[in-house]
Amino acid sequence: MAAEVGHIAQLLDATLDPHQHRKAENALKKEEAKTGYSLTLLNIVAAESLPLKTRLAAALAFKNFIRFNYVDEAGNYKLPADEVATIKQELVGLMISSPPSIQSQLGEAISLIADSDFWKRWDTLTQDLVKRLSPTDYKVTNGVLEVAHSIFQRWRPLFQSNELYEEINHVVNIFGEPFVQMLGVVDQQIDANKDNQAGLKGWFDTLSLLIRIFYDLSCQDLPPVIESNFGQIVTIFLKYLSYTNPLFDGDDEETTPVETVKADICEALTLYTTKFDDDFNPFAEQFTNAVWNLLSAVGPEKRYDLLVSKALNFLTAIASVPRHAQSFNNEAIMGQIVEKVILPNVSLRESDIELFEDEPIEFIRRDLEGSDTDSRRRAATDFLRKLLENFELMVTQVVFKYIEHYLTQGAADWKAKDTAIYLYLAIAAKGTVTAAQGVKTVNQYVNVVDFFQQHVAADLVGDEGVEPISKVDAIKYLHNFRSQLTKEQWQAAFDPLIKNLGSTNYVVYTYAAIAVERVLYLTKDDGQHLFSRSDIEPFAKDLLQHLFVLVEKDTSPAKLQENEFLMRCIMRVLIVIKDGVVPILDAILNHLITITNVIKANPSNPRFYYYHFEAIGALVRYCGNANASKLEARLWEPFSYILNEDVTEFVPYVFQIFAALLEGDRSAPLPDNFKTLLVPLTTPALWDVRGNVPGCARFLTAIIPKAAAEIQASNLLETILGIFQKLVQAKKTEQNAFDILEAVVASFPGSALDPYFVTLLTIILNKLQTNPSDSYKTRFVRFYHLVSARVEAGYGADYFIKHSEALQAGVFVQIYLNIILQTTSQFARPVDRKLGVVSFTKTLCESQSFAQRYQKGWGFTCNNLLDLLKNAPKVTAGHGDEIITEADVDDIGFGIGFTPLNTCKRGPRDDFAEITNVESWVSEYLKAANQRHGGAIANFANERLADEAKQVIATYLQ
Repeated sequence: MAAEVGHIAQLLDATLDPHQHRKAENALKKEEAKTGYSLTLLNIVAAESLPLKTRLAAALAFKNFIRFNYVDEAGNYKLPADEVATIKQELVGLMISSPPSIQSQLGEAISLIADSDFWKRWDTLTQDLVKRLSPTDYKVTNGVLEVAHSIFQRWRPLFQSNELYEEINHVVNIFGEPFVQMLGVVDQQIDANKDNQAGLKGWFDTLSLLIRIFYDLSCQDLPPVIESNFGQIVTIFLKYLSYTNPLFDGDDEETTPVETVKADICEALTLYTTKFDDDFNPFAEQFTNAVWNLLSAVGPEKRYDLLVSKALNFLTAIASVPRHAQSFNNEAIMGQIVEKVILPNVSLRESDIELFEDEPIEFIRRDLEGSDTDSRRRAATDFLRKLLENFELMVTQVVFKYIEHYLTQGAADWKAKDTAIYLYLAIAAKGTVTAAQGVKTVNQYVNVVDFFQQHVAADLVGDEGVEPISKVDAIKYLHNFRSQLTKEQWQAAFDPLIKNLGSTNYVVYTYAAIAVERVLYLTKDDGQHLFSRSDIEPFAKDLLQHLFVLVEKDTSPAKLQENEFLMRCIMRVLIVIKDGVVPILDAILNHLITITNVIKANPSNPRFYYYHFEAIGALVRYCGNANASKLEARLWEPFSYILNEDVTEFVPYVFQIFAALLEGDRSAPLPDNFKTLLVPLTTPALWDVRGNVPGCARFLTAIIPKAAAEIQASNLLETILGIFQKLVQAKKTEQNAFDILEAVVASFPGSALDPYFVTLLTIILNKLQTNPSDSYKTRFVRFYHLVSARVEAGYGADYFIKHSEALQAGVFVQIYLNIILQTTSQFARPVDRKLGVVSFTKTLCESQSFAQRYQKGWGFTCNNLLDLLKNAPKVTAGHGDEIITEADVDDIGFGIGFTPLNTCKRGPRDDFAEITNVESWVSEYLKAANQRHGGAIANFANERLADEAKQVIATYLQ
C-alpha cells in the first residue's frame, strides 16, 4: 500500500509541472482502472507527512474520479461494494480534519456522492453529522456544517417533487432541532469570545454556515421547526445586522467574517421576502430599516462590496412586493434613496480605476457580462430599475436632477460625467440588456439618441483630452442602445467605432471590438442582419488585420488567449463576409494557424479557443467547397499535432472541422492525410473520453463513405460496429451511435453486413424493450427505413425481415405494426419523412414477403405511404443564409464535455438527395415496377386497399 501511495503521489506532483503534466495525467488514467484507486487517493489526502500541494492534488483527483466513476447513468455503482462502503465511512471524518483548501474539494466530492446516494442509500449520514457537532470546538463544527451545506444546497435550483420533499423532510426531522440549538450556542460563543480574535473569527464562520443552511432548509418550503422558532431566529438576525467589534477593524480590502454574516443574512431575507411574504410580513419593516441603516453606515471600502450588493438585493426584493413598495412612493424618500444609496454605489471608486488600469480584462468581464453580480454598481442599478418599474415618472424626474447636476460638473471632472452617464444608462433601459439585441425597451420619458448626440458623441469622436474611461462610456452607450439606432445612425457611428480599435488603451480597443461584433450580429425584425456582407466587405481586410495584430501582440500562450472579445470579433467578421474572405484567405489562415500553434502548448481560456475554432469553422463553411485541398493541407499540420499530443481541450473541435471539410464535397476522394487517421480513430481509448464522442462520431460518419475500401481492406468494419455497440448503450451517445450505423449502411453492401446484422438487431431491440426514449425509437425506425430503401445495395425490407426472423420468429410483424408504422406517422423532419416515402415505395414494389406473406401489411404500408404524401416532404439543401448564433458560452459547461461548433453545424442527413420531387419520383417508381412485375402492383392495390385509397394510388400509377 505504501508503495502504491508513493507512486501515485509522485504522479500527482508531476501533473502540477507544465512540462510533465500530460504524461502524468495519462499515467494516472491507467491507475484509475485499478481497484482501490480512490482509497489510495484518500490515503494521500490524509497523509500529513506529504506536502499540502500533493494532498490537495489528490483531493482534486478524488473529486474528479468520483464525478466520472462512482455511478453509471442508471445510478448503479461502478466501484466494488466494499470500496463504496469504505469511502462513505471515511470521507466525512477526513474532510472535517482537513485544511480548508482540501475541505472544499472533499465537500464537492461528498456532494457528488450525495447526488446519487443521499438519502436512501446513505441514510446514516445526517445522523452522523449531527453526532459530530461540537458546542465547544468550532473547527470540528465548521467541518460538519461544510459537509451539510454542500449536500443541502443541491436543493436550491431544483423543481418541486415528492422525492425532493421526502429528502428535505428526512433532513429536517433529524437536523432541524440541533440546527436551532446550534444557532443559540454560536450566539453565546460569539459573546463569550468578543475579545478573542481567533475564537471570534471561528464562531463567526460557524454562524455564516448556519445562515447558509437556514437558506438551504427553507429554499423549497418553510420547515415547521423554523416556523416555530422564527422569533428567536429573527432576534439573532437583527442583532447581527447591526453588530460591530473593533477587533475586525483595520483592513479596508479584505471582507471580514462580520460582513460575510451580514451578507448571508441579507440573502436569507431576500428569499423570505420573495417566497414567504405572509410569514415574513410582520418583520419586513424592521428588517428594511435595519438594512437601510446598515447601507447608510458603510463606507466605499472594498471589504463591504459583497455586503452592499446583498443588502441592495434585499431592498430590491422589498420593492418588488406591491404592499412594501408603497413605502418608497414619495419624492423626498426617493431623493434620499438616490443620494444615500444609489449615488455612493454607482460612482467610480479608486479600486475601479485601479482595476481598469492594472487588470483591464477583468474590468471588462465584470462590467460587461454580469460576472459583477456581486458588485455595488450592478446591485444599485437593479434596485433603481425596480423602483423605476413601480414609479417611472417620479424616479425619472428625481434621477434627472442628479444627472443634470453631474453633467454640469462633468465639464471639468470626467468622473462626474461618468456618474451622469451611468445613471442615465440605469434609468433609460427597461428590462435587462440582452446579449443579442442590447436594450429592447426604453423609458418613455427619455430620448436616447438626443442624449447621445448632446452629451456622449464628442467622447466617441474626440482624441485630445478624452479620458479612456469616457471613451469606454461612449462605446458602451452605443453597445447598450444598439437596437435603438437606425442603420443610417449606425453608419455614422461605425467609422469612429472602428477608429477606436486603434486606441492604445486595452479597455478602449476591446470595447470597440465588442461593439463592432455585436452590431454585426444585430438583426432587423425580418431576421436579416442590419449590416450585410456588402456593407462590411470594403474594410473587412483592414479590420481583420488590425484585430489579429491586437491578439498577437504578446505571444506567450496565456497572454495571447486572454482576450476572447477580440477573437469573437474576428469570428463574427468572417461569418458576415462569408466567401468574401477568399482573396485574403492565405493571410487569415496564417494568423489562425499561428495562434493555434501558440495556444496548443497551454490552452487556458475556453472562450477564446472556442471562438478561435468557430473562426476556422467559418472558413471551412464558406470557402471549403472551392478551397478544400488548400484548407486541408494548411490545417493538417497543427491539427494532427493536436491529435498526436492529445490536447484534450482541442480534440473535439479538430474532429468537427475535419468532418465539415470532408462533408463539403461528397464526391471528392479521401485525402491521403485522412487515411492515416482511420486506425487511431477506431482505438477504444479515444471513445472512452465522453467529450470526444460527438466530434469523433461526426468525423467517423464523414470518413466512412469515402474510405469504404480502406475499411474493408484493413478489416475495420467489425471494430466500427463495436464502437456503435458501445455508444448505443448510453442515452447520451445513442444518437451518435445511429449516425455511425447509418453511415455504414449507406456505404457498404448488404453482403458486408450479413455476418453482423443479427447481432446488431439483438443490441438494438434489447434496448427497444426497456422503455426507450422517443428519440431512440425515431432513430431505430429511421435506420429501418434506410435498410429497407437500399434495395440496390442488397438490403431492402426482405433483408431486414430475414435477419429479424432469424433472431425470433414472428418478431418483425410486432415491430412493424407497433413501432415502425406508428413512429413513421409521427416523423417531424422532412428528411425523415422523405426516407419513409422511399422505403415504403420500395417495399410495395420489391418485397417478396409483403407481396406474399404480409398481404394485410402491404395494405397498411400503402395507406401509410399515402398519408406521408398528403403533405409531401420537401427537403431544402445545404447551408442557406441562416444566422449563425454561436453557443452561449456560459451555458456550455466548458471542460466537462463537448462544445458544438455552429459554423460546422451539419444539416440533416439526406440519403436520397438526388430525389428532389418526391411525388413524381413515387409515381415513376410505381409505374416502372408495375411494368416490371406484369401489372402486379396495380392488382395488389385493387385486392388489398379500400376504395378511397385505390383511387389515390391509381393517380400515381396512371
